[in-house]
Amino acid sequence: MFRQFRSEVETALADALARRDLPTDDLGIEEPPADTDATLASSVAFRLAGEVGAAPPQVAEQVAEAVTEVLAEGAFDYLGGVETAGPYVNFRTADAYLADTLAAGVDADYGALPDRDTSVVVEHTSANPTGPVHVGRARNPIVGDAVANLLDFAGYDVDRHYYVNDAGRQMAVFTWAYETFDESDLEGKPARDRIEYDLVRYYRKGNAYLENADEAAVEAAEAEIQSILQGLEAGDEETYERVQTVVDQVLGGMKECLARLPATFDEFVKETRFMRDGSTDEIAERLKETDHAVYEEDAWQLDLDAWGIDKNLVFLRSDGTSLYTTRDLAHHEWKFDNYDRAVTVLGEDHKLQADQLDAALELLGNDVDQLGHVIYSYVNLPEGKMSTRAGTGVQLDDLLDEAIDRAREEVEDRLDDRIRDDELDDEDVERIARQVGIGAVRYDIVSKQPAKAITFEWDRALDFEAQSAPYVQYVHARCCGILEEAARAGAAVPDAPDADALVAPEAEALLREAARFPAVVEEAADDLEPHTVATYTRDLAEAFNAFYRECPVLTAETDERRDARLAAVALAKHAMANALAVLGVEAPDSM
Repeated sequence: MFRQFRSEVETALADALARRDLPTDDLGIEEPPADTDATLASSVAFRLAGEVGAAPPQVAEQVAEAVTEVLAEGAFDYLGGVETAGPYVNFRTADAYLADTLAAGVDADYGALPDRDTSVVVEHTSANPTGPVHVGRARNPIVGDAVANLLDFAGYDVDRHYYVNDAGRQMAVFTWAYETFDESDLEGKPARDRIEYDLVRYYRKGNAYLENADEAAVEAAEAEIQSILQGLEAGDEETYERVQTVVDQVLGGMKECLARLPATFDEFVKETRFMRDGSTDEIAERLKETDHAVYEEDAWQLDLDAWGIDKNLVFLRSDGTSLYTTRDLAHHEWKFDNYDRAVTVLGEDHKLQADQLDAALELLGNDVDQLGHVIYSYVNLPEGKMSTRAGTGVQLDDLLDEAIDRAREEVEDRLDDRIRDDELDDEDVERIARQVGIGAVRYDIVSKQPAKAITFEWDRALDFEAQSAPYVQYVHARCCGILEEAARAGAAVPDAPDADALVAPEAEALLREAARFPAVVEEAADDLEPHTVATYTRDLAEAFNAFYRECPVLTAETDERRDARLAAVALAKHAMANALAVLGVEAPDSM
């Protein structure tokens, strides 16, 4: 509804300006101030003031008069009227707008956009399989999963990929260490009973050995490590299987960790795939033939000055071995061959690499408009018992455990004996603690603009009163509670609710806020900005809470008013549940 309303506003305003021989290239359409019940506004009068030779408020009056003429002649379903507020032109909805919004909210899929017949691959996380997922990298799977969810809800055919670095030096060192040392050589016990926590001790042992052993021993070890790298480059099957023995075990544990968020993947794409099929060699040869290829410092490089990049991209070593970016170029051309669009979620320390990748892909003749990047800053460590755990660093598992523990304490503090005995048992408390705790982590991280650094604060993330995950989750739980109580009383959400029976301005404000949801999804998907959906959930929560305070549902004055308000509650429930689903945050039925 909102998308159509905005389209009608654009049509009417452009037609009105054209009738006055005024330019229509910038309509200045925006959200109106909070103190008006208009749905959209235009600041076009500021731009036209000089051309018309009048102050913006007078220009706004002229524009509104022209729009009124257009409305009198045209057939508009949702655009009901226009007025001015100082220099702004405000647009109001017609009755059909709220009526159709209320009716649409009966559908549990409310807000989902039609199929676009466009395939998108979203690559995210892709942490090296050398051990547990570190909390500093937690933003990648959380933001990446939300981007994938958002595009899926916006009508794209989405595949979620994890690109596995199984060909670099780190994996060669890991493989050598795993084959060289025994359990008796390792220090300490695994921090958790999961495979990646066990095997990471070999990786640490190997690196410590390379730093501290005598020169002859290190030289022998380096020869073994180089042999593994050369074997992978040559496509040696035995070498490949040796490395995969380590990679697959560590990945198995990392998958279990990521599933707790949850973040799941359709495919784990290994970079050795593009070495084994010859595409990496082909990329290197094509790059050599370009005018930007130079051989310097015993390596083939690309001079990317023409793209404003002052650091050369090394794509082939003197010994003929490729580099990560060379293999990633082959990987991206494979993406372009199999998908209409590709989106990659990367940490800020990979921005130069992303710029070099884009330039090299363009140099190779690819349409880089197919590729989008979401660059994020890192999460600073939260304070608490995790930060005192020496020697292992702070892992994502630690963060999630503490989130659940803190949420459980908060939930139990809010439960009185009656509620526990009559409505919630220990299993319910544990479920809510998990939903709220992990939801708080995800929501707090995804709600910030990716480029901004985050210092995670427990009190803010788990604040039931502030604009946090528990705050918006509680709205969904309250909606569920109202609908369940209505069902027990024999009242159901009507299939064809009567919007005229709502009456109260708070009810209409809730409908106007809910109507925005599909447009919020569309814009967020276009911009790859899931944090704007988080902002929307807070706006929706505020509108619902005002409605809840002022509009009794089950004790409404008439059955018609009760049924209409039940439909408004169902609309809010579905909009909130789907917005939270986009963010990867569970919507509890009770809290």
